[in-house]
Amino acid sequence: MSTVDLDKEKKYNKWIVVLSVVIPLAVAALFGINLRELGFDVEPLTFLPPIYAGINGLTALVLVVAVVAIKNKKRKLHENLMKFAITLSVAFLVMYVAYHMTSDSTKFGGDGALKYIYYFILITHILLSVVIIPFVLITYVRAISNNIERHKKIAKITFPMWLYVAVTGVIVYFMISPYYA
Repeated sequence: MSTVDLDKEKKYNKWIVVLSVVIPLAVAALFGINLRELGFDVEPLTFLPPIYAGINGLTALVLVVAVVAIKNKKRKLHENLMKFAITLSVAFLVMYVAYHMTSDSTKFGGDGALKYIYYFILITHILLSVVIIPFVLITYVRAISNNIERHKKIAKITFPMWLYVAVTGVIVYFMISPYYA
């Protein structure tokens, strides 16, 4: 069995901090930029929301299958599924930003209790989507550094948060989809 590589973990910790700050700031900045309003002749990428909602759903499924894999001692399968989940999350992020840079934001049109439910889900989804970034990165680095005991500890926190973000992303899409132009 390999030993824990603390030097590798320390090296990556700097990147975790940088990415945990830069990614949300970049998304927030790019979210506020509409290329069409700036005079660029780009088509609105209105086809993207169902695709990135599907990616969120697939991410949720991959996360659950990855947990089942590791519980069944299929470590390589677990590792590959987790890399795939990270790749899916990056793909989601790119598409999400591309959509918002080319399309007008859609306002939720529901009212009453449904409106409060929607905004509760949306706000918790957004907040946890920022919080999950360092958790995913730390969990991944602990795995690749072979710090398995610490990996397991944080994975127990990361998994439900990441699953919540993925599932609520799909719920938000279905709740707002009737209001897309």
